[in-house]
Amino acid sequence: MDKDIAKIKSVDFAVRIVNLCRYLRETGREYALFDQLLRSGTAIGANYREARNAASRKDFINKILIALKEADETEYWLELLSKTKYLTEKEYESIKGDCGELVSLLTAIVKTAKKNCDGN
Repeated sequence: MDKDIAKIKSVDFAVRIVNLCRYLRETGREYALFDQLLRSGTAIGANYREARNAASRKDFINKILIALKEADETEYWLELLSKTKYLTEKEYESIKGDCGELVSLLTAIVKTAKKNCDGN
């Protein structure tokens, strides 16, 4: 069983994003916004996976920072969809919480990696 929490959470979050975008598209709503959300929301896990195979600690940190930027962008798109009433408050709060967990987790990973990099 895989114990990599960031890997598990980023994949689970990407699945939620894909399903949300599918649902919104099926309801005939604005596609351009969903496309941006789909790209950033699924890029978090993809960049995390790249980081796991980084060539160096510096490369690892850089790739985690990219994943963190994608998570922050995803938070933006979710907030925009909420404020424009494409998402209900309940839908927004639920998925925003998951995104916030990823941001916190990735932030902690970066801090730890930087601390370990400075210590060596």
